[in-house]
Amino acid sequence: MAFKPNWSNGNTDLLVRALLSLESEEDVYRLLDDLCTVAEVQAMAQRLAVASLLAQNTTYNAIASETGASTATISRVKRCLNYGADGYKRILNKIDGEFVNEE
Repeated sequence: MAFKPNWSNGNTDLLVRALLSLESEEDVYRLLDDLCTVAEVQAMAQRLAVASLLAQNTTYNAIASETGASTATISRVKRCLNYGADGYKRILNKIDGEFVNEE
């Protein structure tokens, strides 16, 4: 594996293996339902929506209005898009054309 963040440990490795083992949307929904609070899932979904809109050069005001994200969240996602580990870019490239921004 080429990339491993400094926060990784045995527990996070287990989480990554669990995510990689999921085979269907239902499996993902079931794991997220058990693993995360509703607020945590909504926060992750919001960040992904923000990343998608930033990739489309949408303004901060429009993103905040559409997603309800704070400018601090938008700025953090923008920083990750520009200087992060390319996680957002990689997933957005994979789901290009499939992503629908819905609340």
